[in-house]
Amino acid sequence: MKRFERLDRIRRMDPVTDAPEIYRLSAAFEFPWDYTRALELALYRTYAVPSIGRLLADTAELTERSQRRYDDTALLLDAVMEHGFDAVEGRTAIRRINQMHRSYDISDDDMRYVLSTFVVMPRRWIDTYGWRRLSRHEIVATTEYYRTLGRHMGIPDIPETFEEFEALLDAYERDRFAWDQRSRQVSDATLDLMTSWYPRPLAPLLRTVTLALLDEPLLRAFHYEAPGATVTSLVRRAVQARGRLVRLLPPRRAPHFARQNWEIKSYPNGYRTADLGTRPVPGAGGCPVRQVKSTGAVD
Repeated sequence: MKRFERLDRIRRMDPVTDAPEIYRLSAAFEFPWDYTRALELALYRTYAVPSIGRLLADTAELTERSQRRYDDTALLLDAVMEHGFDAVEGRTAIRRINQMHRSYDISDDDMRYVLSTFVVMPRRWIDTYGWRRLSRHEIVATTEYYRTLGRHMGIPDIPETFEEFEALLDAYERDRFAWDQRSRQVSDATLDLMTSWYPRPLAPLLRTVTLALLDEPLLRAFHYEAPGATVTSLVRRAVQARGRLVRLLPPRRAPHFARQNWEIKSYPNGYRTADLGTRPVPGAGGCPVRQVKSTGAVD
């Protein structure tokens, strides 16, 4: 297989009808490492919205059980991508996601914003650091894929195009990003988790590298001091150099899914999708029931 052969295949497909397959080819074959990093960043930046960051802090899941929550989130989202919306595993994953979300009073606005990060951040990351830019077919397919996921999650008034998602994300962050002590706790716990994957002496360096990849509004919202311009430039150039190196490698012949990532550490003996995630009791312990409109969500 030649380096751009899979892209040629994607361009012959319908970006709407074949959206799940195009997304799978892009995320599991063309850019598995980049999608992992982009979706990490997508979820991470939502903490800078105080209504989201405070809720995550209140659950204590990301501050006290960071590795398990990271693993469960990645595995649930990946099960849908790997198996599809109509497969048993895909529907089970969506059901678990919905059961967790509906145990909390999460606004539709926040849900739409989180969904927009899944659509927008992979394109921005890959266009900056990937071995090639995303094609228009992949952008449309990714948008349609997450529109479908959003409908299964019962999110109303979902944007229709990538450009609408991007406008929503930028406006929401401009209006809602703000300092919050509880949000900062969630952010610190997440940074500690990411540095824990490597030898301990490297932790300060890895923290600096991570901060160098964050944009200024995100750093400002968390009150992090930005690394110097030289450090930021070196880090970003290094990640871009990785993309150029990958471009020279043979194309991936087997898919790579999140369950294969070495960062996933909670289930050395395997897991069942139905057992992933938390099981909060609605109405107890600060878990008010979310009122969800009838929008075709998987119950």
